[in-house]
Amino acid sequence: MELKRAWFALVFVVGLLSSSQVFAGDIVHQDDVAPKKPGCENNFVLVKVPTWIDGQEEDEFVGVGARFGPTLESKERKASQTRVAFADPPDCCSKPKNKLTGEVILVHRGNCSFTFKANVAEAAGASAILIINNHTELFKMVCEANETYIEIGIPAVMLPQDAGASLVESIKNNHNVSVQLYSPQRPLVDVAEVFLWLMAVGTILCASYWSAWSAREEAHEQEKLLKDSSDDFVSMEGEGNNFSGVVDITTTSAILFVVVASCFLVLLYKLMSYWFIEILVVLFCIGGVEGLQTCLVALLSCFRWFVHAGESFVKVPLLGAVSYLTVGVFPFCIAFAVVWAVFRQVSFAWIGQDILGIALIITVLQIIRVPNLKVGTVLLSCAFLYDIFWVFVSKWWFHESVMIVVARGDNSGEDGIPMLLKIPRMFDPWGGYSIIGFGDIILPGLLVAFSLRFDWLSKRKMRNGYFIWAMVAYGLGLLVTYVALNLMDGHGQPALLYIVPFMLGTLLTMGKKRGDLENLWTKGGPERRCPHVHQESHQ
Repeated sequence: MELKRAWFALVFVVGLLSSSQVFAGDIVHQDDVAPKKPGCENNFVLVKVPTWIDGQEEDEFVGVGARFGPTLESKERKASQTRVAFADPPDCCSKPKNKLTGEVILVHRGNCSFTFKANVAEAAGASAILIINNHTELFKMVCEANETYIEIGIPAVMLPQDAGASLVESIKNNHNVSVQLYSPQRPLVDVAEVFLWLMAVGTILCASYWSAWSAREEAHEQEKLLKDSSDDFVSMEGEGNNFSGVVDITTTSAILFVVVASCFLVLLYKLMSYWFIEILVVLFCIGGVEGLQTCLVALLSCFRWFVHAGESFVKVPLLGAVSYLTVGVFPFCIAFAVVWAVFRQVSFAWIGQDILGIALIITVLQIIRVPNLKVGTVLLSCAFLYDIFWVFVSKWWFHESVMIVVARGDNSGEDGIPMLLKIPRMFDPWGGYSIIGFGDIILPGLLVAFSLRFDWLSKRKMRNGYFIWAMVAYGLGLLVTYVALNLMDGHGQPALLYIVPFMLGTLLTMGKKRGDLENLWTKGGPERRCPHVHQESHQ
């Protein structure tokens, strides 16, 4: 049990790594480093470049539009299919020898400025210019600092080195190459966001009821023991919550969680690579197996067909007594996690990741608990500052958002760390995923679960309790996060920036108004009075 509790404490820390709501792949890129000027004031946008070889549709590449030139068409059906010509000379720093009649000219980067290349290409009769970068990454094409007025009438797009090399090879082999250039916009509202919101809220709802039910059963068991024997009371009182395997967070551990998570985040950022992501995948699978097993055993135990298997035990080396139901479920859980890990790159692998993730989150919220509002306030306040620092402030030291880089899995060859719930973006020409980090569910979920335990142990009705208001506050905070994401053109937003003020503001205000704040803040539940038999034993 101690090993299990330590393991989920580790998962809790790792879950903090991704406590930021992020969209993979921004379409519009703002840039304050390269200031706008007349004729050079476009936003940097991603550009779709589908290709045709001898009339047959081939690869689709992604480029980036320049600061200068006209804006590209956003509708695929309105973008014309145009033949591509390779510049001679390849750098297009002098008048091309090609006779151009509206073709898209393909040129290499270097030897002269981007605007000079575009002016030369336009004068030669090109309808657009594709500039091949000298690296596999994309580069933002800007105007020269000494240029005061730029008037370029053709669009300019940069392609990564590998994409450009593929087109050049096809042209040199005398193939007829043509392309389309367009930059589709993402829908204002994506259905995936609705489902992700429901997943997050539903996960906290299920975990809270399970946690509250367990706490109520423990309270009933304690009352029964107190009535049976005063000696039993003394024995149980000394054990506290340890018999149930529950870990109560303290103020010190709440601060320590965030500090350790910050150190681990920096370590992951510095060592971001394929093998490091593989380690996280293994950790996620181990936690997912434990979480899925715990949830399945609890669920199946509710059916009378599995009651006997759940109450019959067998001794297992190193693990001790384990129910037959657990032994039967365990192989399935391992197989499920292994299949997901092996096939996690396929298009539908997100389903397995979400199942493992939800089971893991629910189990963590069942094992780790906030004992009172004071600890919950310290934990969420630290996480609030943690989220803001690593999403926004970290840009000043690292020149990029550490949280977003880690969540996206940059330079790792993967789609990001696995400690995320994600759903494919629907009706989006760019694809990608709507994602939410475990920390944005686990941390608020601890406070929501606490509020329901408080209501049940205090025998409060739903309308007079705090649970429903905590759930509403979380839902509204997450909803505001999505609104902010859309207003910010998909740039990463720290979800706890919006969720924490909603939740703490709601519970603190209502507690003070109802006169329960002292009880919520320090005790976290009704006072336990010793029964008369216990008092008599000391007289």
